[in-house]
Amino acid sequence: MAYAQSVRGQTYRFDDLKSLLAKATPARSGDALAGIAARDDSERAAAQWALAELPLKTFLNEQVVPYEADEVTRLIVDSHDAGAFAPVSHLTVGDFRNFLLSDAADEARLTALAPGLTPEMAAAVSKIMRAQDLVLVARKCRVVTKFRNTIGLPGRLSTRLQPNHPTDDPAGIAASVLDGLMYGSGDAVIGINPASDSIPAVMKLVAMLDEIIARQEIPTQSCVLTHVTTSIEAISRGAPLDLVFQSIAGTQAANASFGVDLAVLREGRDAALSLKRGTLGDNVMYFETGQGSALSAEAHHGVDQQTLEARAYAVARAFKPLLVNTVVGFIGPEYLYNGKQIIRAGLEDHFCGKLLGVPMGCDICYTNHAEADQDDMDVLLTLLGAAGVNFIMGIPGSDDIMLNYQTTSFHDALYARRVLNLAPAPEFAEWLEKAGIFVDAARAKLSDTLPSQMRALAFS
Repeated sequence: MAYAQSVRGQTYRFDDLKSLLAKATPARSGDALAGIAARDDSERAAAQWALAELPLKTFLNEQVVPYEADEVTRLIVDSHDAGAFAPVSHLTVGDFRNFLLSDAADEARLTALAPGLTPEMAAAVSKIMRAQDLVLVARKCRVVTKFRNTIGLPGRLSTRLQPNHPTDDPAGIAASVLDGLMYGSGDAVIGINPASDSIPAVMKLVAMLDEIIARQEIPTQSCVLTHVTTSIEAISRGAPLDLVFQSIAGTQAANASFGVDLAVLREGRDAALSLKRGTLGDNVMYFETGQGSALSAEAHHGVDQQTLEARAYAVARAFKPLLVNTVVGFIGPEYLYNGKQIIRAGLEDHFCGKLLGVPMGCDICYTNHAEADQDDMDVLLTLLGAAGVNFIMGIPGSDDIMLNYQTTSFHDALYARRVLNLAPAPEFAEWLEKAGIFVDAARAKLSDTLPSQMRALAFS
């Protein structure tokens, strides 16, 4: 179906829904690279105007990726909850924005609404929102998950302790784990990107993290971010694995480029559930996403990268994950050129994920050849903290020496907690105080001395 919008005597035409969505998207390099971006700000404004007047029901009748050709589209359509959608089914995209910003859209109503929203609806409304709108609405959305602790509660900010090492050296990883714990990082997960995907190497790392957590009685979970099929095999060989990880995207073809489909993800979740390692809950999956992944795999179907990113959250939602994070600036400037684009994308991703009922975190990051710096990351960190992001990354000194990119440090997480009055997950905060690492977890105040049990970890 074609769409048109007249602005000051000039008529702009959009061939179909995916063209309208692409041209309404705030400027970013990936859409320009794909040849689907608006020609100029006038066309972008016309597209946003036309999009605002579009009934939400349109997204149930017109698909941006064909139903017959894509299992992600089939998942979105077949799992749609018409009853949950009913309260907003009469609205246009613009009316929906007004509703989301109103006091009537409180946490309870937004939680009930989430199963009735498609990713394309969430993406559409985000395209006509300002940064402050994205912050305000996301803050009202609460998605709480549990494994060995509780993540996503109000007034809390969790962190993934990311102790990567370019050779998977156990001493180097242990040093980073200790460093992170001493700054209160690690309540979301202690998660390693392994240098090797070999099953014996992965099992060795899994066992190492399990021993640290068990010996110190830390109420958290571990994850080695290997391919889901490697995790499945490790589980079959008896590895003490907590969370199953996988990178996912918003189209079947893009997921195939990662070597996965929905059936494999289901198998991974079932394998993790069979271990029954969670003490508080059974959210056992950890997913990572990122704008531009489908385009980089030539699997985007002419759809803009932000809409496809939102579709990845529909994949995540189906598997009840503990953690989902957009690795927002990791793919590079070909897809998000500079700090402004990265900041906007991070806010969009967090907003869309939370609106769809997904426990969103963000790897607030950039590559060294992007037109961005740590000041940009400080801005995004502060905005996401205000928006109620579930978790962020924590690594030594902001510089990941294994993946070669810049993200947030242990100190950055401490800054956000102090400035925004945020605490770690409650069970982890209690452990931090009991261990003598924090003297006041609610205010993220550190102890002046190295606690005795941390000395044992350091020198064992």
